Amino acid sequence: MSEAAAPNVPDVPITADEDARLADLGYRPQLNRVLGFFENFAVGFTYLSPMVGIYSLFILGVALAGPAYIWLTFIPLIGMFFVALVFGELASHYPVAGALYQYSKFSVGAGYGWFVGWFYGIALLVTVASVDTGVVPYITALSHNWFHTNWDPTNHTTILLITLVLLAIQTTLNITGAKVMGRVAQFGVGVEILGTLGIAIILAIHGFHHGLGFLFSTQGATHASTNVYNIGFSSWTAAALVAVLAPVYIFYGFESCGDIAEETKDAGKKIPKAMRWALIWGGIGSLILTAALLLAMPKHDPITATFKGGGIPAILAQLSSGMQDFLLLLIIFAFFSCGSAVQGAGSRLAFSFGRDGALPASAWLSKVHKRFLTPVNALITGALVSVLFVLLVYYQPNHNVDLGFITYPAHTTALYSLISFAVSGIYLSFLLAVIAAIIARLRGWVPEGAFKLGKWGWTVTIIAAAYLGLMLVNVVVPTGLSSGRALFNLDWITLLVMVIIAVVGGLYFMFARPDRKVGKHVHDTLEPTGAERA
Repeated sequence: MSEAAAPNVPDVPITADEDARLADLGYRPQLNRVLGFFENFAVGFTYLSPMVGIYSLFILGVALAGPAYIWLTFIPLIGMFFVALVFGELASHYPVAGALYQYSKFSVGAGYGWFVGWFYGIALLVTVASVDTGVVPYITALSHNWFHTNWDPTNHTTILLITLVLLAIQTTLNITGAKVMGRVAQFGVGVEILGTLGIAIILAIHGFHHGLGFLFSTQGATHASTNVYNIGFSSWTAAALVAVLAPVYIFYGFESCGDIAEETKDAGKKIPKAMRWALIWGGIGSLILTAALLLAMPKHDPITATFKGGGIPAILAQLSSGMQDFLLLLIIFAFFSCGSAVQGAGSRLAFSFGRDGALPASAWLSKVHKRFLTPVNALITGALVSVLFVLLVYYQPNHNVDLGFITYPAHTTALYSLISFAVSGIYLSFLLAVIAAIIARLRGWVPEGAFKLGKWGWTVTIIAAAYLGLMLVNVVVPTGLSSGRALFNLDWITLLVMVIIAVVGGLYFMFARPDRKVGKHVHDTLEPTGAERA
């Protein structure tokens, strides 16, 4: 056990005193436990961010399967709800910073947990780079409207400079305390409400161009002759298998509620509920905003007109210039708060890793600021790694590059290729964490937190694993650069990036053997026989 471990008090429920529970798991409280339910929910919700997901992926979904793609939203929403139930039970039993890493470490063992944390951590850092670079077109558009600048949102230096400014502000705010992170996330929730329900109302007042029947049509999107990408599908089902990836790329982030467990009051009770709420309200917001945007698409040749107009901007262009600027502000802050939440979650994972000695310079990474009680070094390191990722935007070949049987597509930045790993890395780490829950149950683990699945535990966990496994395959399976799926995974590139990250992690694991140090932190006083596994 680590320092300051305290004896267990058998008669007290494990959620009654979070610091006592930390002691059961071998840790002493170091972070500032100041977040209530709403702040915890807000972090998960703004990370999930319906606005960021829809404003990034709307045109892909509607272009591949037509307006009817909106109904595909229920697939990842329902699938991830089962995952949220599994994670909620684990979070209630193990209310420790680091979430998926800690769940897997205690459920299976040190080495297994380390790899889950490795994939999850890289995915989080990539997501920060993805979100902060994704907002660049909206910032340049607003700057043009207000200051008559002519910044090119595709210019590599413009992308880098804007991202550096965003990262600097996000890191500074996150350093100043968990309460500040919670406030930013709370404000982000308000922005999300305005940006989903508010935009839907504004578009409705302005006047929709289509009736509700439009939401059940494909508008010829499934046929190559009428598809804006010249992609044809053999059936609606084939198109749906690809178009579903648009909402799939939205519904995660709720797990970050568990990453900040050591800063949340009554964590064992509130985190499971916050996870579910983040997912449910994210789903409601996504459905409302997507439906409104679809109904407001141009009346004539809607998909082509929207595509040629740059996606959602073509829909919003019908509004007054003042209203467009207001919506741009909402979009920009939604991206900003999303990036802040992801960075906050990632820093807690790095802190948790460092506290267990799982990374180089672990003692330095896990150091907590005496005044702010935040993992400052982990935040700064994460920001620097994200900057390194953003620098990959400078590699963009003008022609296809052959890598053996793999073709790297022309005009695709290395950053975009790395970003394609963000979702596949999340799904992989989620799947591994759910498999850890299955292994724990097979070994006789009995959940003792405030939130329990009871007799439904096995059923929920198996469904969650099946969903994650099938969708992970759907995300990464290579089907050729001319297929619709290549718009998401670049054929073999996403799978290649996943393999590279796995190899790098495997090499570090083989030579540094971080599991030996992590293995000293797998003891649970309440469940010694189930927790101490190599």
